[in-house]
Amino acid sequence: MNRTTKTMLWGLALTAAAVACGADGASGSAGKDGESGKAGSDGKAGSEGKPGTPAAGSSSSGGASAAHTLSFAPVSAPATDEDKRAVLATSKARIDGRDAPISFVTEARSGQAFGAATFGLIVDKNGAPIKNADGSSFVSPSNDFSSILKVGTKLYEITHFETTPASMYLSELSQDAAGNLAIQSTKPIDFSGVNGLWTPCAGSVSPWNTHLGSEEYPHDARQYETAETLAQVTGSFNTNMVRYWGLDPASATVAQAKAAFNPYNYGWLTEVSLDAAAKPTAKKHYAAGRRALELAYVMPDQKTVYLTDDGTNDAFYMFIAKTPGDLSEGRLFAARWFQTSPAGAPGGNADISWIELGPSAKDSQVRALIDGGIKFSDIFEVEAPASGTCPSAGSGFRSTVVDLGYGVVTECLKLKAGQELAASRLESRRYAAYLGATTELRKNEGITFDPDGSRLYVAFSELNNGTVDNHPTRDLGGPNHIRLAENPCGAVYEYVISPDRQLGSDYVARSTKAVIEGTWLANPASPNPYPADSPYFGKNTCAVSNIANPDNLTFIPGYGVLLIGEDSGAEHQNDAVWAYDIRTRELTRILSTPYGAETTGLYFYPNLNGHAYIKVQVQHPYGESDQSMLTSPADARSYTGYLGPLPAMAP
Repeated sequence: MNRTTKTMLWGLALTAAAVACGADGASGSAGKDGESGKAGSDGKAGSEGKPGTPAAGSSSSGGASAAHTLSFAPVSAPATDEDKRAVLATSKARIDGRDAPISFVTEARSGQAFGAATFGLIVDKNGAPIKNADGSSFVSPSNDFSSILKVGTKLYEITHFETTPASMYLSELSQDAAGNLAIQSTKPIDFSGVNGLWTPCAGSVSPWNTHLGSEEYPHDARQYETAETLAQVTGSFNTNMVRYWGLDPASATVAQAKAAFNPYNYGWLTEVSLDAAAKPTAKKHYAAGRRALELAYVMPDQKTVYLTDDGTNDAFYMFIAKTPGDLSEGRLFAARWFQTSPAGAPGGNADISWIELGPSAKDSQVRALIDGGIKFSDIFEVEAPASGTCPSAGSGFRSTVVDLGYGVVTECLKLKAGQELAASRLESRRYAAYLGATTELRKNEGITFDPDGSRLYVAFSELNNGTVDNHPTRDLGGPNHIRLAENPCGAVYEYVISPDRQLGSDYVARSTKAVIEGTWLANPASPNPYPADSPYFGKNTCAVSNIANPDNLTFIPGYGVLLIGEDSGAEHQNDAVWAYDIRTRELTRILSTPYGAETTGLYFYPNLNGHAYIKVQVQHPYGESDQSMLTSPADARSYTGYLGPLPAMAP
């Protein structure tokens, strides 16, 4: 999500300002509880329009099997007020020459009751509802990733809600003969054993059938250490986190907040497993490093993991586990970008190398550091930069430029003796910059893999700030490894994957290029095509026939189709999900969301008991834009659902 302050509607409580995926919102006053509405009806299919034309660029993979084909009936960009308020979905998929009718199916809306449990209710460390200042319950409209896990003969869905504090819900599903899924019951998952859950964003399903989540935008430990106010303890946008520990942010002292809250407890890869009785167990994997984690994606070897860091002047990481199927121990690396295309060219190509961050580590080693009370000042010495350089550079101080959660900051740091492990895991972003990795990425988001072409796809939601070539006002500094043309509409990049004996992985990214870019209408090279009487005029800074702010990605193996979900604010008034054929470069909108909503949780399931599903959520309607268009509190509730059901589509 755009790294700007936005207003969101918090479920039934209607408190303004939540933190959504990559957006910091200022806390507003709580409103009164709204009445729970019935689950919304499935969105109607939009009229079929011509597919959008993607930006220049081609896929080099060509690995998808020619025996399988897949296309979708397109959905037009919504033009009327009625359509802009609805979930519009494709009406059919054409699979290997045969039509399959599909629709968007709503499984639940936030705030919906299932027996005694309320879907999306945020709870504290004891499982009791967290209250707003007026005593009302806090229901999140920001459901993000949902995994579907099969346990024995039953299907379960795990959904995390992207708020601070956060909750994660386990729901049991029913599946009828036609493949229709429905939630039968739901309950929150207990995270008290790992100090609660902080702003989970995207996610994935591990090859061993577990839910992999994230914790985005952890607070800066350096600011925490010298905090004199509650906002400095937790971060100014996250003071509500103390409610998880039973404190009231209106009255909690700095000492009370510090006794309950430690920033090193957050920013981790989370994993939830279900046993044979579907009992959940929650873990955090400290060995994989701490950052504003958007997503962790495990490769087919079950040990190579790619991790994106959402924000500004951030890095791209690779974790190689010691043991396949076990993320509790391994080596951590950060990418170094060597641009091979001209500076300022659209898209851009690069070769990639990897810098190892510290020694191999175990979860238990890193956890012991946190429990032992380690502080930022135990890891680094600091001096003030002068004119962008370090006065004591000859004495080992190095300049770093990274996003610390409250803005991009230039620091002069010197690693203290013996603190390599602590720096690499607790301060992964800082240490990546310290060692010379590329920390200029802007909103690195979704990840997915094409096993046929051996290509990794990564969403760059925006190409600006650190990614541009030393722009006098918009480049925020750094080593200028990345020198791309500015494009706030973003792009999807394709990484070539190959074996690397030295690193011990068969899935190492070695080069990359943009495969599709959005069309920026403010760019002088592409004047705005919409006249004043167009329904798109003034509401979209990126062309509606192309992607804007790609976020979630998922791939349909064997069919050569990349699915792209948007997280757009002013760039697209109505966010969309797109199907992009990597062989033909045809782009088709297959879903459109209501005003101010975001598409989240995009994930493909090829075969669940003979049926395939495209999982997709609709997060916080009217929350990012067009708040004035909201006429009923019930309309602001999020949707958990899917596109389908489809026949099984195993490659």
